[in-house]
Amino acid sequence: MYTMKTVGPPEGAGQTGELLPAQKLSKADGKRHIAALILARGGSKGIPLKNIKMLAGVPLLGWVLRAAVDSGMFQSVWVSTDHDEIEKVAKAWGAQVHRRSPEVSKDSSSSLETIQEFSRLTPEVDVICHLQATSPCLHPFHLKEALEMITEQGYDSVFSVVRRHQFRWKEIKQGSEEKTFPFNLIPAARPRRQDWDGELCENGSFYFTTTEMLLKEQITQGGKVAYYEMLPEYSVDIDVDIDWPVAEQRVLRFGYFGAPSPEVVRLMFCNISGCLTGGHIFMSVSGEEMVSINIRDTRAIRMLQKEDIEVILLTSDLDPVAKLLTDRLTERTGCQVVQVGDEPLDLLRKMVEEKKLQWKDVAYMGSDQQDVSCLNLAGMSAVPGDAPNVAINASKYTCRKMGGTGALREFAEHILLQKEKAKSHREQHRIDRINF
Repeated sequence: MYTMKTVGPPEGAGQTGELLPAQKLSKADGKRHIAALILARGGSKGIPLKNIKMLAGVPLLGWVLRAAVDSGMFQSVWVSTDHDEIEKVAKAWGAQVHRRSPEVSKDSSSSLETIQEFSRLTPEVDVICHLQATSPCLHPFHLKEALEMITEQGYDSVFSVVRRHQFRWKEIKQGSEEKTFPFNLIPAARPRRQDWDGELCENGSFYFTTTEMLLKEQITQGGKVAYYEMLPEYSVDIDVDIDWPVAEQRVLRFGYFGAPSPEVVRLMFCNISGCLTGGHIFMSVSGEEMVSINIRDTRAIRMLQKEDIEVILLTSDLDPVAKLLTDRLTERTGCQVVQVGDEPLDLLRKMVEEKKLQWKDVAYMGSDQQDVSCLNLAGMSAVPGDAPNVAINASKYTCRKMGGTGALREFAEHILLQKEKAKSHREQHRIDRINF
């Protein structure tokens, strides 16, 4: 039996609260253990380590994991991989890791074989929701509504589709005397686009099924089957490198950036060394210390201040900046400069409390290991593109720019974009409530 579901974003889509570790997700179905599973092999032939390549400041894998965890629909969220770096990224984004065996890590291994291995090793799981890492515009509301087709409507399998308006013709091999012909078109009665419903095609975003279908029937689409139609703007599938720039623009517009908060950001902490500067200190012949600051970054500070976001610059005991330089920075940027110890959180926690803010209202930009606690805790966090992996894995956004070359400007624009999105969402919600 086949059925369908067509959806757009519902009122309040994505507002599911804080991102929780996978092991703390609430029980979604009273009887069954429902798990999300993302397959992320390290040996991608098209794009090396594609699954953790940065897309709009987030590892490709992170987009899907964020949607899965924020949906609150899964008892567990897993990444199946054979690669150490992918494992680190998966754990940093709230997933548990299934280390797949060599038998299902080959170029010839199918997704079905890997999912079946996972199912045999996790017998407590009753429903497996296979999410594709290459579909970065997936939102929590997609997962919630599709999964309810299994938990509430009694379907055994649900998969995602998108509507396409493309006429298909038979391919003719070179040298063949065959003639081509249309599969879904009568040329003499060619319809206008608006008069044709188009066709439903799998978009590869997800495949949900029971473990009984997987292990007994050896299929992911069986039993009582339904499809879940996603709008074209959410149907992004990255297979080759040429897709990356296009996908990046689509994600910036239609991607899921986390549950919006009412104020987004009211306070920003930014390290001077490694973020505002490139970490270089220049010494003059007379012994004077000098640093280089990109004018785009100082303009970024003024952009944030104009939006009533207080910016506080940080210098560390581990890498102190001369007082004369901090005075000049204060004069040039209008920012308070605060010296922190080897664990910035010790002092900054008190500052946040004194300002009667919560960490969800805070943005933090750091560049090294001592920043990890603050990067994890802040509502929005970023590191320059040349930060070490330990900092990159803890941050929510990784800049393309390096420290001292416009990374702060890039993060500031990201903050303001999210603020504008939250503002638009609140305004749309207000209009909907008034009109309906």
